[in-house]
Amino acid sequence: MTDPVALFDVWLAEAQASEPNDPNAMALATVDARGQPSVRMVLLKGHGPDGFVFYTNTQSRKASELAHAGRAGLLFHWKSLRRQVRVEGRITPVDEVDADAYFATRGRSSQLGAWASEQSRPLSGRAELEARLAEVTERFAGGDVPRPPHWSGYGVAPETIEFWEDGAHRLHNRRLFARTGEGWSEGLLNP
Repeated sequence: MTDPVALFDVWLAEAQASEPNDPNAMALATVDARGQPSVRMVLLKGHGPDGFVFYTNTQSRKASELAHAGRAGLLFHWKSLRRQVRVEGRITPVDEVDADAYFATRGRSSQLGAWASEQSRPLSGRAELEARLAEVTERFAGGDVPRPPHWSGYGVAPETIEFWEDGAHRLHNRRLFARTGEGWSEGLLNP
């Protein structure tokens, strides 16, 4: 298969059948203005040729780092399959219509949590967070919870996608796809 997005679809479907938890979990790597790297787990919420999409608080540390560097790396690790996929590329913001549509599919408690959490900022104690949650729960009682203005999505527009499979004698299989205009070039890497 020479289309890395189609190959990713196959691998993700196999992971969904074999991984016990969150086959859409991916490590998101960013870098701050000082060059300090940071990595955390997020959930893939959509993907295609234009990008791999996740959602977060746009005032969080990760969002600040994404805005600074304009680039990120992703890593999917499916232990049950002994496979990994690495994606590197430019950050593209999700448009407002798509962000609204995805937010509307989230459970009410997750929607309220997006309003209550000041993600990545210091917290004096759990009571502070619970008080904010109680306030937004009351504010939106009996109605829909709109998307907060500080919550949206980002896509990583892939420039490279690497597929790694465990191999005998640690001779792993590594296929690297690199964006070339509208298409992809493919090569192999040493394990």
